[in-house]
Amino acid sequence: MKKRMVVLIAALLFIFPAIIHAEDNTGSNSVSLKLSTLGAGLEVEGPFSDSISGRLGINYFPYNYDGTADDIDYEYDLTLLSLSALLDWHPFQGSFRISGGVLYNGNKIDAEATSAATYDIGDRTFTGSDVGNLKGDIDFQKLSPYLGLGWDTSFGKKERFGFLVELGVIYQGSPKVGLSADGPISDTQIFQNELSKEEDNMQEDIKGYKYYPVIGVGVSYRF
Repeated sequence: MKKRMVVLIAALLFIFPAIIHAEDNTGSNSVSLKLSTLGAGLEVEGPFSDSISGRLGINYFPYNYDGTADDIDYEYDLTLLSLSALLDWHPFQGSFRISGGVLYNGNKIDAEATSAATYDIGDRTFTGSDVGNLKGDIDFQKLSPYLGLGWDTSFGKKERFGFLVELGVIYQGSPKVGLSADGPISDTQIFQNELSKEEDNMQEDIKGYKYYPVIGVGVSYRF
């Protein structure tokens, strides 16, 4: 995972000068602040022609919440973190754009089961003292393609400030679930078999989240 992130960051650093130093006769560069379903974001954009531009961005947002999975109560720690490299096509050389590219998808959910006298794990019931601390995590496909459309009211114009709208979807594959415990029975074969069943049950519940919708708004400044 770390190697993939380093490669993507290196690619972004390689592309960044080309975006910023795009020819002056194709338009101006911009920096944008965004709020979206990916979190709070910062983007830089530069045109390659009158209808093509490129964007590099970062998004981040942490969030804690309580929930239930397969009849076990958990405290969830959600981290939204992504890096994006996108190309925009403005077919009418105006505000409307069609976008495609790739994201480094660092989105992750960490979970810890709330204390309970018993836990139903797999097909068996275990006492809380035997299980100990029950923890889990949900990870997603790290390199995730993106396709969307949007509007940038300042593209191709002399206006300094613009308004942005983004609508799209990320393909992140089926989420991967991992569970662990640290109680006295945690290393036994019986418990590990049931824990594996519990992982399968949770993964079955969330297998439909292969696609993640992106809805966002923002403001841009051209320079």
